[in-house]
Amino acid sequence: MNVTACSPAAIQPPALYGADILSLSASWVSNFTLNVPANFNYNHGDIAVENAQFCNVTVTYTHPGYDDNISVETWLPREWNGRLQATGGGGWLAGRFVLSNFFMAGAIGEGYATTTTDAGIGDAESPNAWALKSPGNVDLVALQNLGSRSLDDQAVIAKSLVRSFYGRAPEYSYWSGCSQGGRQGLMLAQRYPDAYDGIAASAPAQSWTKLASGLYYPLLMKIWHNVDPLACELDFLTERTVAECDPKDGLMDGLISDFATCDYSPFSSVDSRFFCDSLNRTISLSYGAALVADAAWSGARTEDGEQLWYGLYPGADISSFGSVPGKNSTPSSDAWFNLFIARNVSFDATKLTREEYTEFFHLAVQQYSDTMDAADPDLTAFRNRGGKLIAYHGMADESIPTQGTEFYYNSAMQNDPDVHDYYRYFEAPGLAHCAGGKGGQPTTTFDALRRWVENGTAPESLPVEYTGANGTNARILCPYPAKARYIGGNPAVTESFRCSE
Repeated sequence: MNVTACSPAAIQPPALYGADILSLSASWVSNFTLNVPANFNYNHGDIAVENAQFCNVTVTYTHPGYDDNISVETWLPREWNGRLQATGGGGWLAGRFVLSNFFMAGAIGEGYATTTTDAGIGDAESPNAWALKSPGNVDLVALQNLGSRSLDDQAVIAKSLVRSFYGRAPEYSYWSGCSQGGRQGLMLAQRYPDAYDGIAASAPAQSWTKLASGLYYPLLMKIWHNVDPLACELDFLTERTVAECDPKDGLMDGLISDFATCDYSPFSSVDSRFFCDSLNRTISLSYGAALVADAAWSGARTEDGEQLWYGLYPGADISSFGSVPGKNSTPSSDAWFNLFIARNVSFDATKLTREEYTEFFHLAVQQYSDTMDAADPDLTAFRNRGGKLIAYHGMADESIPTQGTEFYYNSAMQNDPDVHDYYRYFEAPGLAHCAGGKGGQPTTTFDALRRWVENGTAPESLPVEYTGANGTNARILCPYPAKARYIGGNPAVTESFRCSE
């Protein structure tokens, strides 16, 4: 590829229906070197990028009449494998944020053209920077761009740039994302089924309105019941849960693999004595700690006990709901109820009564589910065009309830009993949010997706490794609803496990 092809004059601006291209910049990047660790490269493993060369193209555009300004950044490598890999965002960010450099570098290191979008909201971690156009008025255009509109635009723009730069379209195109990126991937499969051939949508925040609203519940329970448990108490309850439920799946390995057999109650440990590191002494577990842990695990509920949304699986890190002596225990700054429901940056969600909380929860779903929720179980169009979808979710995820992804998969299966033919979902025991935790991260997810798309080889399992008390353990993750069952032999090797329901 000639370096002179990397210039605004040489690259044809994309044609995007309903949009005006404001600018196109292009610059050649040489000697790009970056070590990309797996925990910053979701769906992939470690990749060492050395002396890569690529054309960095940024297209800025607007939807006339909407007063938005969106940028799509695309890297076009000199040594191209003929494929496009789009990357997603995280938290409140659509993409083009701090982790995008790792995501895109990893893709470049494997020969992919790669792309990301800021959805017109920039790289601020909090929506405080863009949520309100004025007090009482939500910027619905920005939210719609984050929710879905920018995603199809990104695909159209990136494919157009690939064709212009290389003289041909990508042979295959893929999406890779986790968390917000997972929600985006599911949204693409549901609303823009022609955008990508394969989608890796891991730990997806697909029911965004319920997820964001449910996060308040354990914190408000502290206020409603006037309790303030220590973080060390909640850590103790997590450890006790694992100790109680780990053996019930048939193998003592420090992980809970089958929550259907886990019936531990945090209230059974009230008054238990344990050593609290932050106090440097032994204390008794308080009733308040059990109450907050139970709230985190049971999920948001009405005063009558009706479940509003799922909670975290026992075994996840819930210490953020507790306090640490000498540190400010004030709940983190609100970014959902105050900005999008109360529409008032000064609104204090900690003053909500239980009745008001339930009202806010329902308002959030009513007002924003069409914009932000990627929860439509009908994947017919994606299936018919031959698309493939893979997701994994950590069962010790402290940010997004695993059961929400289970619910979505089950809903898709009810809509189409053959959903397993094009959508496979893998639960990862001990894995935290996208990466981390005590369990293994499935670093071959994207490779499995590519084999499925290009060779028709559906993934029957995904290999993982994690470090336990006795060294490195190899395991397999199984496509839901199957689970990895220990069949005997050396518990540190994959051959000792089989997938079964």
